Amino acid sequence: MNDHRRSLDPELADVLHALPIGPAGLFDLTDIPATREALKSWPAGQDESAAVDVAEHRVGRSDGPDVLIHLLRPQAATGPLPVLLWFHGGGQVLGFAAQDDSWLKPLCAAIGCAIASVEYRLAPETPAPGAAEDGFAAYQWVGREAGRLGLDDTRIGIAGQSGGGGVAAAAALLIRDRAAGAPLFQSLLYPMIDDRNVTASTHEITDVGIWDRATNILAWQAILGERYGTDDVSPYSAPARAVDLGGLPPTFIAVGELDCFRDEDLDFAVRLQQHGVPVELHLYPGAYHAFDLFAPQSRLGMSLRQNWLGYLSRQFSAQDRLRS
Repeated sequence: MNDHRRSLDPELADVLHALPIGPAGLFDLTDIPATREALKSWPAGQDESAAVDVAEHRVGRSDGPDVLIHLLRPQAATGPLPVLLWFHGGGQVLGFAAQDDSWLKPLCAAIGCAIASVEYRLAPETPAPGAAEDGFAAYQWVGREAGRLGLDDTRIGIAGQSGGGGVAAAAALLIRDRAAGAPLFQSLLYPMIDDRNVTASTHEITDVGIWDRATNILAWQAILGERYGTDDVSPYSAPARAVDLGGLPPTFIAVGELDCFRDEDLDFAVRLQQHGVPVELHLYPGAYHAFDLFAPQSRLGMSLRQNWLGYLSRQFSAQDRLRS
């Protein structure tokens, strides 16, 4: 068995040792309903004192159920606001739109942008690409309603974390292929994008306990159902399967060295660049999956947040300067 705990960053190792990791890992996907319920009681972990207004909107559509948008906007901001369309983590089987408020609210206030968190449908109740279709509907709605809501439809970025990073990447592919007007960028934090589980890192990361190979396989089986392990999987379900990555927006990708998604994310970054897409890539040594969430005050956690905040600020402000 691998022992990647010996390679962990010391600060991250201390946090890992304090987590309630059971035999099935931190997230037990052998009983998804029970794990969903347990996650509701997890502490938020960060200050929510930022001056941010919260509203909820429903996106109606004829080809599916309404999509809930959890909209954050800084109280002090003026003028049409840039928008970050956000997809929460949870392996596409766990989580909910408001789960990241405790750290997205300060980010929203610091950058002066609105954040539209999407309550996309989860698997196995809704198999892929249902989540990506929800993301596409949400993107169209933000562009359509921007004027009414005081938002800037020329500055809409797409972002997601872990399973939500995969949904964001899949939504970006749908937007491109349906010629729905390109987003300003896509920002993918350790995205879950490859169902095949054949990379070196998916075989190496089996013993950390956050989101290892066994957990990832269970998640993809839930996401794809009978299609798991076959070639009948579209890029809108698993973006790493996309052959043509041309025409996608500038991309930010961050991943830890000890994350089972490491190699699929690095490969995606390289292929994006080969297709002419500007890419900013960050690889964090000794870091496990979602290290910035579990250890936000660690040096590596703060480094990721600073790098990401800097990227978002540059992208939004660059477009604003072009309009001036």
